[in-house]
Amino acid sequence: MLHELLLALVGCTGDIFIDVKEQAEALGLTSDSDERGGGEVDDDVEDECTFRLAPDISFLESSERELLDRLLRLGFYYRELDRFAMRCRNLSWIRTPYPDSVTNAATALVKREKSPSVYRRALANGIAEVLAVYRAAVLNVEQNLLSDPLPVLASVTEGLHRFEMLLPPLYALVREVEREEMKGGRLLNLLHAKCHCGIPELQACMQRLLWHGHQVMYRQLAAWMVYGLLQDQHMEFFICRRQDSEGQNGLTDAESLAEKSRFRSAEDDRLADWHTGYQVCLEMLPEYIPLAVAESILFVGKAVRVLRNPSTSFKIQQTGPQRPGSKESQRPDGVLVHFVKDSVSARNSNEMFELLPQDDAEKIASLIRDLKDAREFQKMAMERAVDIIRAIAAKHLWQLVVVHADLLGHLKALKDYFLLAKGDFFQCFLEESRGLMRLPPRPSSAEADLKVPFQQAAIKTIVDEDKYFSRVSLRMPNLSKSTALGSTQGDHVRQRGLTDSALTSVVSAYGDASTGPAYDGWDGLTLEYSVDWPLQLLFTREVLTKYSKVFQYLLRLKRIQLELEKSWAEAMHYDRADSARLRKDRDNGEFASQRRQLRMPMWRVRQHMTYLITNLQFYIQVDVIESQWTLLQERVEASKDFTELARFHQEYLSALISQSFLDIGSVSRILDSIIKLCLQLCRIIEQQEGTPSATELEQITEEFNKKSNSLYTILRSSKLAGSQRAPFLRQFLLRLNYNSFFEATARGALNMSRPTLAHR
Repeated sequence: MLHELLLALVGCTGDIFIDVKEQAEALGLTSDSDERGGGEVDDDVEDECTFRLAPDISFLESSERELLDRLLRLGFYYRELDRFAMRCRNLSWIRTPYPDSVTNAATALVKREKSPSVYRRALANGIAEVLAVYRAAVLNVEQNLLSDPLPVLASVTEGLHRFEMLLPPLYALVREVEREEMKGGRLLNLLHAKCHCGIPELQACMQRLLWHGHQVMYRQLAAWMVYGLLQDQHMEFFICRRQDSEGQNGLTDAESLAEKSRFRSAEDDRLADWHTGYQVCLEMLPEYIPLAVAESILFVGKAVRVLRNPSTSFKIQQTGPQRPGSKESQRPDGVLVHFVKDSVSARNSNEMFELLPQDDAEKIASLIRDLKDAREFQKMAMERAVDIIRAIAAKHLWQLVVVHADLLGHLKALKDYFLLAKGDFFQCFLEESRGLMRLPPRPSSAEADLKVPFQQAAIKTIVDEDKYFSRVSLRMPNLSKSTALGSTQGDHVRQRGLTDSALTSVVSAYGDASTGPAYDGWDGLTLEYSVDWPLQLLFTREVLTKYSKVFQYLLRLKRIQLELEKSWAEAMHYDRADSARLRKDRDNGEFASQRRQLRMPMWRVRQHMTYLITNLQFYIQVDVIESQWTLLQERVEASKDFTELARFHQEYLSALISQSFLDIGSVSRILDSIIKLCLQLCRIIEQQEGTPSATELEQITEEFNKKSNSLYTILRSSKLAGSQRAPFLRQFLLRLNYNSFFEATARGALNMSRPTLAHR
């Protein structure tokens, strides 16, 4: 009987100790739950112990039966745990070209494993270790029974007593894993929670199971952080492809890249991988790993993918003979000098150029290996290792973008063209294209029309000095229907040679019909900058859109300033003509003198407009752009981290937009109204030979004073004074109101409005 008991303890029932469920199946009987389930037998872990003492055994006492039931539960737990381990450790689910070679038993195990999981397989490996210890204990009990002349049941109980604290919790754990179909981070969370218990033996067992789960996680971390590969066939890792990316259909990393290559270029793939390809899967992120650490791991993997898979064109650029001898590579840029020298010397010595050196890759692998070999998971150790690895990846990515890709040169080019730092070039361009831009743009040829003056301005001011000019091109996107209507009217103007009055009516009609604040039909004019790998990591579409937004704003100010200067020149031309007529014809001297007196208010309001626009331009170009550019240069040269570099650049753009008031709707609307008033005055001066009617001039003057006073009142408000704009904004207000003219005018306008409100 004791031998039958020992066999039952390792899951083998017989005549004395039976499995009631197997016996019922052999007799064709089913339980009520099976009948309700359609007669199908559940192959998962059993909910209740089915090992029983045979009913025909009647010579045992009740205490002995109770003791045997306790021991039979251990045999039942062993069998169920062993079945779980066999089911999860079976590898027949791997695709094979020979499906007929799979045995029937393995096929049954495959059917039971509904969703394969490498984490459940790791758990099964840990459980198999515990069961091996249990089998060794049963074998030791058997040897003791054979050596004892009077074997007793108590010796069996004494030899297996400690497993009564281990197998029931393991059985409950397996039941929960099977029922909830846990895998990945969810399974690690469960094991981590089970480690917090007051029984040392059980705690050590759960920690060992968690260690097995972490082995899988560390292997996935090594593949991701050392090679940039996502080894996650069953979607269990906390780094995953985005749901809208091509990897969402269960494809592996290599299969997904092969599928994408059919439709997109490699450059598009690299950009998509960096910006939108991967994300942190919160559902699979273990609760004891902070989100910041997971995001650092995500960054490292993406950085390694960039460093290990450079663009083909970038490789050619690095190995080309012109690169080391260029002025840019030998230019001393502060802290960048030693990086450039190291890169040049490495290429001159014909060494293989590696963006991620093998020593650093081995260091990353060594750090992960140390975490993997630790007996217990240490949160601080993992955070420290991830920080070190992240610093290595960020440093090499920074060196790639800043040193090898000449980031400062491209930033300077964006400043020169998008922020109008090359003032002579844009002054020449606007003068060359002034006649063309006085007419509404033609949707079919607007860009082509502007290319001629754009190239002429480049020939006159740039020639071959700027190697980045070839990357800049003009664009006229999203021309509206109203623009198309204006273009046909513009063609009619060109054909018939209409007067300036008719032309002004066309421009005014277009400006009123356009959506949003606009200067005229050319308000959508913008620049496009050709960005090569790896600068697309920094210069995204959103970033270039912000540059375009600032460019359009500055170009409007530049154009209206030019119009005010031209109108002043025309007014002075008319004035000198009147003076010449006065000297020739003394009889009409009184009429010429009256005309000059009529022009005095016009000169005064034009001077006020020029003063406001010029000070605003000076504030943006000097106080905002130049100061922020100097700060950005210092930060780039002092930084060694790509993440910091991206943050500095974003802060630079945000400062440009905020300190230029582009993010304040009320200020933008007032400035657009002022620009339209300036344009209206310039058109009136042209139409009426420098002598506008008193009524029109009075309306323009009153509206301009109202808008300029409102602008000054908003800019000097306490809300703006306490923001990050304050230091530069105070300088602008000081220049604008150096003689207290604006302050007195604004106070007078406010005092005049109060009696009206009180009367109401």
